[in-house]
Amino acid sequence: MSDRKNRKAGSGLRELSKLYRFLKPYGWLFALGLVCLLISTGASLMFPKLLGDMVDIANKGEMPEGIRRTGILLFGILTAQALFSYTRTRLFVIVTEKTLASIRQYLYNHLIRLPMSFFSEHRVGELNSRISSDISLLQDSLTGTLADFLSQMLVIIGGITLMMISSYQLTLFTLAIVPAMALMAFYSGRAIRRYSKKAQSYVAESNTIVEETLQGIQNVKAFTNEAFESSRYREKTDMVARTGIRGGRYQAAISFIVLGFFIALAAVIWRGATMISNGQMKAGELLSFVIYSGFIGGNIAGMAGVYTRLQKTIGAADNLLLLLDEPTEKIDEEYVPDTSHTLHGQITFDGVKFRYPSRDEVIVLKDVSFSIDPGQEVAIVGPSGAGKSTIASLLLKFYEPDGGRILFDNRDSKGFPLTAVRAQMAIVMQDVFLFGGTIRENISYGRPGASDEEIKNAAIQANAWDFIQLFPDKMDTTVGERGVQLSGGQRQRIAIARAVLKNPRILILDEATSSLDSESERLVQEALEKLMQGRTSLVIAHRLSTIRKADRIIVLNEGMIVEQGTHAELLANGNGLYKTLTELQFTT
Repeated sequence: MSDRKNRKAGSGLRELSKLYRFLKPYGWLFALGLVCLLISTGASLMFPKLLGDMVDIANKGEMPEGIRRTGILLFGILTAQALFSYTRTRLFVIVTEKTLASIRQYLYNHLIRLPMSFFSEHRVGELNSRISSDISLLQDSLTGTLADFLSQMLVIIGGITLMMISSYQLTLFTLAIVPAMALMAFYSGRAIRRYSKKAQSYVAESNTIVEETLQGIQNVKAFTNEAFESSRYREKTDMVARTGIRGGRYQAAISFIVLGFFIALAAVIWRGATMISNGQMKAGELLSFVIYSGFIGGNIAGMAGVYTRLQKTIGAADNLLLLLDEPTEKIDEEYVPDTSHTLHGQITFDGVKFRYPSRDEVIVLKDVSFSIDPGQEVAIVGPSGAGKSTIASLLLKFYEPDGGRILFDNRDSKGFPLTAVRAQMAIVMQDVFLFGGTIRENISYGRPGASDEEIKNAAIQANAWDFIQLFPDKMDTTVGERGVQLSGGQRQRIAIARAVLKNPRILILDEATSSLDSESERLVQEALEKLMQGRTSLVIAHRLSTIRKADRIIVLNEGMIVEQGTHAELLANGNGLYKTLTELQFTT
């Protein structure tokens, strides 16, 4: 991650407020909910007053009609309070769910637009946890926590005001214990926030272990590492538990806050009874006072809980905002092909230097220069780690070179919009990734919206139509996660069909046949030869037998071009690396 990873949380509330922009489209519903909140809270404040009035009416020996009228008024106010509270809850649930959906959508859209340099430094499980766990922590906070906070503040302020009107002496006596309780709640909340952030981090790490283990379950079982993976997961989940237990000590401290308010309530009743005996207060006023005290004490104690939830939410918001602050690629969602950005197929590397951001100490490409003419097939070979796949990544603008230039049709690649470049290129890789849907969906991924006839023609050109017809569901056959229901050769031909459908001007083949058996390689190679016709093709090859017909072969070693020429020319070089690699491969 960038330097933002090291930034301080700053003002938690200020950070959390940044997420409220997602609530703006539903602001009128939220405002209506706040109105209902104000009315229901105001109605609840009338409850103790009317109960006290009923007691005082009875003590005065007034007619039952007065008590009945007060009772009817009390019933009406409580009914109104219930109705407005119900409406408020319904409105806030609607606003919360729609806001969370907006946050999830925005975060996902942001995530998939981040550059490859970001993904090279982050694990999938960690990012998945950000979308699931951290957003779930916002579930009750964006509206519910704010509503609870406002409601409690109104009850506390309104209750204290009515108590002061009744007896300022008893009110001051009641509030004597509040500052100590507030300080305890504040420091407990800070500690809870700290431990909550730690726990969230450990949860993300444990989720990563689960995701990677299940994705690589064949390797886990093949190496009998079930116990090792269980141990790794147990270690992380134990860390989550230990962190939660430490934080639980501070959550438990809230019990002392509640105890303090109960002590205060008992003291209030004792003091109030003394004042009644001295004629300084009526029995009904004391009843109202005690209920208000209970309201205030309960709401102050409740604010400690709200503060705790708020601290957890701020921790989650910090993580989300760090992710949202990452700069995205400039992708044109409404891209319309522009003739000024049309690629004709000429590629030039001019003194290109490159090192990966996550491995800044390793120079991957060192002053690499070559040129490819439109329609040429150029192969790149060399030992592992020579920088072959890096060239493909730079062509697709996954990264920008640290030095030198990449040119398309003698124009600097930086002058081409990112979307325009990738829209005119296609890549077929050794490790084919298929989505878990149908064959049709995977082929049409090359050009969403393509007709069935176009998809069928692409499958025919990729030598995939014959095996597709053998499946009972044909094009609607589900390939399973990462295409596990298909063989390696079948997956490869689906990937080729996807590239055929895209109809790219520049084609990149990254060791597309290196892991196939002989028959599958023959079928895939035939499909690739059809696909390369009339296109500029860059072939990264491991099996040198597949590139003998290439117009030119570039040999890389330790990030530098050490040879280039045709197959025959390179073999004629008695001491060349290409000849050495060829002899090693064909004598093995």
